[in-house]
Amino acid sequence: MSFAANVQNWNDCVWTDVREKMRVLAYQGENLTATLTEVSAGHTPGPHRHIYEQLVLILQGECDFFIDGTPYHLMPGCLVDIPANIEHYIVAKGEVPVLNLDVFAPRRPEREESRRAQTPRERAAIPLFEEQNAEM
Repeated sequence: MSFAANVQNWNDCVWTDVREKMRVLAYQGENLTATLTEVSAGHTPGPHRHIYEQLVLILQGECDFFIDGTPYHLMPGCLVDIPANIEHYIVAKGEVPVLNLDVFAPRRPEREESRRAQTPRERAAIPLFEEQNAEM
């Protein structure tokens, strides 16, 4: 049996605006959805709940993440698991935008997979990743 990995370079994709000061890149796996979300200070928090379990890893910036009404102060390296159907939202803190990796299970079909940029200007060019790629 052969297997072909689905490799996607988010640096070459286009951000999708969710709302003002919040945008995402998305990947659709067979049984999960992964998103990279950028949230800038001053955004309007969006309390919500959904049928998906959500794992959040903070890669950059600081935030208060409210889960079922309780605030958790998160910074790079913090990981939090949000059960399905629990209200939650993020509030970015400081000048550095929050960059977090979210993994949803089961697959979240309404989150459209990021498309490849057609021009260099469209590229996401994620600073965190660009710096690491330059060091290699």
